Order: sequence, then C-alpha cells, then structure tokens
Amino acid sequence: MEGSEELESSLLTQPWASVRFDESTFLAKVCFRDTGYILLISDLSSVWYESADVEAVGQRSKELNKRLTVHVSSFLNHLCNLMCPLLAGQPDATTAFSCHRSASGLRLHVKSELSGLPFYWDFHCCPAPLEMVFRHLVRPLIQMNLVLQCQVQELISLLLQKDAEIEDYRENGATLSRDRLRTEPFQEDTFQQNLMAKTLPRICAADEGREFASALQQLYTAVTQQEAKQARKRRCSEDDVDTAPIAETTEHPHPPPPSQEDETTSSSKRTSPASSPAQKPRLPAAKAKPKKAKGLFS
Repeated sequence: MEGSEELESSLLTQPWASVRFDESTFLAKVCFRDTGYILLISDLSSVWYESADVEAVGQRSKELNKRLTVHVSSFLNHLCNLMCPLLAGQPDATTAFSCHRSASGLRLHVKSELSGLPFYWDFHCCPAPLEMVFRHLVRPLIQMNLVLQCQVQELISLLLQKDAEIEDYRENGATLSRDRLRTEPFQEDTFQQNLMAKTLPRICAADEGREFASALQQLYTAVTQQEAKQARKRRCSEDDVDTAPIAETTEHPHPPPPSQEDETTSSSKRTSPASSPAQKPRLPAAKAKPKKAKGLFS
C-alpha cells in the first residue's frame, strides 16, 4: 500500500502529454519506479489507470514473454524507455501501440523488442476513481486557470502603464524614428471581444484543445508540486496533533501502590500519641481575672 501511494504521489507532478493511438487522441501520464509503475490515461470522456507492483509485473511478463528470462527490473526499465519517448512526442519507430476500449476499461497493447526477442506488454487499465481524477486533472486545471487569470491581469495593467508612458513621451515632443512601430492604445474590452470571437473557436476546434503545450506542462508541474508540498505540511500538522501530550490523559488512571517506606511512615503516623483517638482533648486555659489596683488609702 505504501508503495502504491508513493507511486501516485510521484505521478502527481508528472505533466500530462498528448498521444495518439489508433487515430484517437489521449492525454496520458506515467511514472516508473523500482517498485512498479502507474499509468493514467484519458480521452476527455473517461479516465483510466493501472498501478502494478513488481510481483504483478513479473507475473504478467511470464505470461506474455515466455522466451524472455530477464529480471523484473529489466522489464520495468524497458517499459520506461518505450513510454517516456512516446509521451515526449518522440516515439520509437520500431514500437507499435494499440488500444482497445470496453465497458470495463481500456487495454493498451505494446509490441517491441528486448534482447533481440519480441517483447509484448498489455496495460490493463480500469476506470479511475473520482478522487484520482480530481487530484490529477480537475484541481490542477482550476489552479492553473487562476494563475493564468492573475497573469493576464498583470499584463493588462503593464500594457496600460506602457500606454501612459508612451503618451507622456508624445506630449513632450518625442517622435518615432520608424512609423511601422506605432501602436494603438490598448483597449481591454476590444481585446476580450476579439479573444472570444476569433481565438476561442480556433482553440475549441478538432483536437487543438487537447494539446498540452510545453509552457502549460511546466505550469502544471509547478502547480502540482505546490499541491504536494501543501499536502505534506497538512500531514505533518495532523501527525503533530496526534502525538501532542494532553494534560487530562497524562495522569495515570490507576496510581501505583505505595512503597514499603510510605506504608511504614503512614503506620507510624496512625499509632503516634498525637493522632491517638484515646487521648483526652486539652481544655482551654481559664482567663486570669484582672486584679484591682490598690490605692494609697485603700
């Protein structure tokens, strides 16, 4: 379980990449470690994943590659060398990928070579749980959107400041040496209208919205790294709360039995004359009557 959680945490900071299988476009991300691998793949209608440990990889490799007798780590390393170039947009020409979707999941088939022998592999992907979809896709995209909104607002503010600076130069007699560099003052409303009318339809055209440009991949990685950092802080805070001493529970519910010295001291106190019940209480001393003063003629 710990190995699976560690793999998913490592997968979180891996950026999504656009890939094509059988004329279909997918977004995918994968993470390989010595303990196994985890793959997450989506066609933006469904999301599938597979997490396999060393034991599962070894068992499947025996079933699919009976002629190969290499160590499990070699299978994992070879799979990593096949998948990583694919996600980087540089697939190996000698490797073939195909996928089959069904109601129960998605199977990604890989055909290649290893040590001069045919190598086959099947990724058996099942539907991803909602928590994984939100963690790897929905929340990062929302955070990326907020970051990009802040960036746009800062750029708009900078453009307005530059327009004010240029206008000040112009009012003080400055002129352009090259007329082709002249620009119109920035109008935010016009800019937004052009964005909605021209840029948005082009982005939403076939498959263009599924591309993760390198700049967006870097932003996704930065956002998820920050998310992972915050998650570690939350876990540390929860651990500190769980281990903090509580005053009400530090006292021993059952006090230890008295020692022999305590018993002896207690016994001597009980048998001392000062504490004996048979001793008569002392009566209060009577007050002495004041003597009358004797006068000279008394």
